[in-house]
Amino acid sequence: MTDEVQNLYDMIGGERGGLSKLLSKIPGFRGYMEKESRRDADQLLRDTISGRLQQTRLDLAAVQHDLSRDIILGIEYAEPIGRADNQLMGLVSKIKDAPQGYAGFFDAVKVDEQDLARLYEFDEQMLGHADQIAVDVAALHKAVHASGDINEAIRTLTANLRAANESFGSRQEVLNQVGVSGMISKEEIQE
Repeated sequence: MTDEVQNLYDMIGGERGGLSKLLSKIPGFRGYMEKESRRDADQLLRDTISGRLQQTRLDLAAVQHDLSRDIILGIEYAEPIGRADNQLMGLVSKIKDAPQGYAGFFDAVKVDEQDLARLYEFDEQMLGHADQIAVDVAALHKAVHASGDINEAIRTLTANLRAANESFGSRQEVLNQVGVSGMISKEEIQE
């Protein structure tokens, strides 16, 4: 797990303070607090990823604006860049609008460390996609200003956008797997 992902989760856990320590001594309350921390961390992480992608959309709009200064290039690349922007906008919406939390994952008081690791790996992968898309938009910007291969830059960007969308589409599958294996019995909750 990258330091960035770990820091996001640690930040949520660290915000609980002294009252949380006291309340964690109440039977069952510690599990509730851990569950709420996971929900908060999930929301914070999705906000971070969607925020980065939203900034990348602004950068892509700037590239499109620069291209439109040349009528021929503006017309030639309006459609492929528009499609890329639509993919990016769709990804941002999916991430922002995804149901908060991991249903079965948050319902469990105890979470298997392997399940948690799989979720962190998925989250890290989505951060990686957001970073790669930003790099791709920067490369497109450079290609526009340095008379580079704009077509190749757009192909790379759209391929990585497609991969990010597909990856986020598999989120529910990951969550369902965790939800099934992360569930515990009522007897375990009472322990």
